[in-house]
Amino acid sequence: MARIAGIDLPLQKRIDVALTYIYGIGMARSKSILANADCPGEVRVKDLTEDQVRRIRQIIQDEGRVEGDLRKNIQMNIKRLIEIGCYRGKRHSQGLPVRGQRTHTNARTKKGPRVAVAGKKKVAK
Repeated sequence: MARIAGIDLPLQKRIDVALTYIYGIGMARSKSILANADCPGEVRVKDLTEDQVRRIRQIIQDEGRVEGDLRKNIQMNIKRLIEIGCYRGKRHSQGLPVRGQRTHTNARTKKGPRVAVAGKKKVAK
């Protein structure tokens, strides 16, 4: 079992896809990591040698933040925005979309499920 950056990679997946299970690594970064490690992307995780796993692990560690460090950094950035009281910080604290999307309709992912208002009836057409 290949364990990289604290994540158990699925054994049946190709390594280029399996690396995307790590928070902070997408397909493009996965391919660049494999290119630097001289490892073909078509290889299944179960077929990797210990040397290949070690090189991939080392490159991820050297390249930058993933998983916990990245999550912590993002949360600290959001906290900073809230503390300085900027528009984006206020939107984060109110649980509304931050980047200018409309909220009259849509934005249900950010706002959560609809809350029924007492006494409000549907208009008959």
